[in-house]
Amino acid sequence: MKIIVQKFGGTSVINEERRGLAIDKIEAAIEKHLNPVVVVSAIGRSGDPYATDTLINLAKSTGIEPNTRELDILMSCGEIISAVVLSNTLKARGYKSSVFTGGQAGIITDNNFSDARILRVNPQKILEALENGEIPVITGFQGITENGDITTLGRGGSDVTASIMGEALSAELVEIYTDVDGVMTADPKIVPDAKVMDTIFYNEVFQMTEYGAKVLHHKAVEIAMRSNIPIVIRNTTSDYNGTLITNYHRTRSYIDENTRIITSVANINNRIQVKITPRKDDYDNHELIFDSIANVGVSIDMINIYPNQIFFIIDEKDKKKLEDVLEKLRFKYELLENCTKVTLIGNRMRGVPGVMAKAVAALAKENIEILQTSDSHTTISCLIESKYTNRAVNGLHGYFELGK
Repeated sequence: MKIIVQKFGGTSVINEERRGLAIDKIEAAIEKHLNPVVVVSAIGRSGDPYATDTLINLAKSTGIEPNTRELDILMSCGEIISAVVLSNTLKARGYKSSVFTGGQAGIITDNNFSDARILRVNPQKILEALENGEIPVITGFQGITENGDITTLGRGGSDVTASIMGEALSAELVEIYTDVDGVMTADPKIVPDAKVMDTIFYNEVFQMTEYGAKVLHHKAVEIAMRSNIPIVIRNTTSDYNGTLITNYHRTRSYIDENTRIITSVANINNRIQVKITPRKDDYDNHELIFDSIANVGVSIDMINIYPNQIFFIIDEKDKKKLEDVLEKLRFKYELLENCTKVTLIGNRMRGVPGVMAKAVAALAKENIEILQTSDSHTTISCLIESKYTNRAVNGLHGYFELGK
């Protein structure tokens, strides 16, 4: 049995017209002799009647903040509504279909409510439905604990549901349907000539998600990478081929395979640069600083350590927690707020000299000061002031000719 997992995001099921288009995609898979397993997000986005944020705001309107366990019960409702409606739409087209919650689909998680970790998947009920000629429609974003409590998988968790079900079912392919034509070389809201990529490697998409691109949940990429199941990002409203995420596929070419070393530009805003000057007797005791910061749950990035100074960046939401730690330790520090981390991503830059020099030249051409840098085999990141974000992303995108 050849199985395809098809995930439809909130905008893909928002109204009768979009749901009809989603059914068209399911029918297209059936015509290719594939057995579809469907995963859905909650209908619409914030402000729409059944969107997850709408449900959360409804609960908070009582004046009482729901605890995390009860919040997960509430947040699971959006996907349940969406699954039942889409399943009924399939039945109206003459198909047999059954709805499954994440727990009923066999997704077992820990009890870290609102950001649960999947422990294992038992897809037996889904396989039985397929054998019975049914199209299973699974609620994304959720699972169940060993004790029977409903859990949610964190923002973007429906992508994770699709990917983990693809792995559990040994699917041929996972299709993620959304409102864009595929993965783009940069944020099209910033870069007008951003281009949809034909094919991209798993690790490049993973880097994009880590560095601010709202492409796909990073856990979904991790799962697909380890199981080597291809993912295609497609638009519900068009027949565009979309972007294939894989390590290799003989039917698609990689963009300018022989020459292009940069795949995309990503950016993540709301960063704060931190400069710490430790006391003289603490120069060799950096462990104290980093352990203290980690113990209050603050994640740090772009770490540079010098003999008498330490630089790193944090998310602006962690500012108060960081300040409390540093005040308690009595370290001298400075904060530079309103920063953006801009990152070049490319699987082929590994071992290629001069890429950093070109990045620096591109930003210098735009008269943008680089506050800090970091790099890996496949990424180069530059920290800049946020007011220059659009110029920086467009400048790098143009310099490396990603729109051509």
